[in-house]
Amino acid sequence: MSGAGTAIRLLTLDDVPELTDLELTNREHLRPWEPARTPEYFTASGQRHRLEVALREHDAGRAVPFGITTDAGELIGRVTLSGVVRGALQSCAMGYWIAADHLRRGHAVRAAALAVEHAFTDLELHRVQAETLPENVASQAVLTRIGFTQYGLAPKYLRIDGVWRDFLMFQRINPEAD
Repeated sequence: MSGAGTAIRLLTLDDVPELTDLELTNREHLRPWEPARTPEYFTASGQRHRLEVALREHDAGRAVPFGITTDAGELIGRVTLSGVVRGALQSCAMGYWIAADHLRRGHAVRAAALAVEHAFTDLELHRVQAETLPENVASQAVLTRIGFTQYGLAPKYLRIDGVWRDFLMFQRINPEAD
């Protein structure tokens, strides 16, 4: 799936070397927004294990681990649909990040929009949710731009960089779902 210079595609184990390099290069860039990571996380074996788990979740219908690429195929980030729940809820969560050297070029907006399109069209979900730290105004702008609305605050929601943090809750409802 692609649009205007940005594409998303299902990650494969062949992506492990590039993912490892990308995570290492962006370690400090991502640190304020993510859980504390062990040194093993930033190794090829750590990334391989993480991707193997994500692909098992995909095979079980519970997640979609996409890589974000330029149209030229350069891997520049990730967008993941996770926690897919069927039944009465028909929902998932979305998380994403872009490499520091590709920020402010519209990649996050386009990749997130493509992932939501996949959630609504291919997965036929009713709702996609996403959460941001209150100070992450760039991510909030991405979500707002693609039709998400803020619906709440989750106190001490996730442990980020070693501290329990509040998160703003956003959602987008599939206008075609009945």
